[in-house]
Amino acid sequence: MYRASRDASSRENVQPPGVKVASWQDQEPRGRERNAGRMATPTPVGGRKVLGVLHSNQALQPHHKSVSTSGFNCNNENSGHLPAGKAPTKPSFTIHEDEPDGAPCRSTSSNAGNAANLTLNSTVLSLGNCKPLASIECAADVSFDSPMVLDMSVSSVEEKRVHANVLPEYADDIHKYLREMELKCRPKAGYMKKQPDITNSMRAILVDWLVEVGEEYKLQNETLYLAVNYIDRFLSSMSVLRGKLQLVGTAAMLLASKFEEIYPPEVAEFVYITDDTYTKKQVLRMEHLILKVLAFDLAAPTINQFLNQYIGREKASSKVESLSMYLAELSLIDCEPFLKYLPSVLAASAFCLANYTISRTSWPRSLAQLTGYVLESLMPCVTDLHQNYLKAPEHAQQAVREKYKSSKYHGVSNIDPPLSLDLLLLKQ
Repeated sequence: MYRASRDASSRENVQPPGVKVASWQDQEPRGRERNAGRMATPTPVGGRKVLGVLHSNQALQPHHKSVSTSGFNCNNENSGHLPAGKAPTKPSFTIHEDEPDGAPCRSTSSNAGNAANLTLNSTVLSLGNCKPLASIECAADVSFDSPMVLDMSVSSVEEKRVHANVLPEYADDIHKYLREMELKCRPKAGYMKKQPDITNSMRAILVDWLVEVGEEYKLQNETLYLAVNYIDRFLSSMSVLRGKLQLVGTAAMLLASKFEEIYPPEVAEFVYITDDTYTKKQVLRMEHLILKVLAFDLAAPTINQFLNQYIGREKASSKVESLSMYLAELSLIDCEPFLKYLPSVLAASAFCLANYTISRTSWPRSLAQLTGYVLESLMPCVTDLHQNYLKAPEHAQQAVREKYKSSKYHGVSNIDPPLSLDLLLLKQ
């Protein structure tokens, strides 16, 4: 029923039948023929010019008649006729053309025209002796006092990526907003007691499978947390038969991928990983139902978001960060007893336990000031996480442990947990 892996060769370079993939080499000769056709003069049809070409020629290349300075013959009824055999000594009238502002006045006499031609010819001839400008070593600081001027300077040092949740200017406001929203987007703690056909172990199998799906398709950790949140909130309001539980999880993962990922997997991929148990139409219908039940409220605060804030504020080591993520992800598998805790409490407890396991230090004062949580208030959740940490090797679902055995997460799932938490209370 569950299928999380797929042959790589079957997913790559898949083209619809009958579709020919054209390469650049195939398109180049045709492109040259088209360009040659564009440059050619259109053939008049029936002695008429093409209307579009005619308008374009008039707009781009206006035709100017040459004006003679010796005289101007105008076939107008208002103009007088010259006597026969008498040449005009002065022009009947002169034509003045508007010049751009600031341009020097142009004389209509032939001497001025010859002088201008001589000046132009000498200027054109002198261009042959010009040399190219020397290359500029440093970029010039060109500023036009415009807010739209772009900085074209190239920096060889790669900028460090900054997470939005750990910006010092906005961290407090973001944390305050997330604390308000987590109360509105939390599922009901005891909803499984009202489900007639599913159990906690079925939900654990489903979440464990979603962990494998996230690893198979290289999805973000936030996508997994959002999908679990959607599942718990949906099951808090709707009764689901065990035959449709995987359909709920698949549609929730699809929604979370659309919300979080840049390139989410296609619907056909989610149909495939269910071993074609459900059709594409069923997945889309369940997606529509989940959206209606959740009232399209998909921006739910997760444990992962709070962990990013705490790790960024405290500047924890990479091992503490990975172990915190491991403990937080273990809490997703079992809804009891962790659904009764808020995401901020779970994130704080996971960080506190990871910090104690790695460096034997207690809950930091800086995070106590940020969250308002003291160690005594966190100890019930820390104790539950510690028990879950101890029982992880014997748990029926092992996808999270296998995930955090990799070098990407420093193999933190192989770290032995502390046997007791008595020293944690003494370190306060």
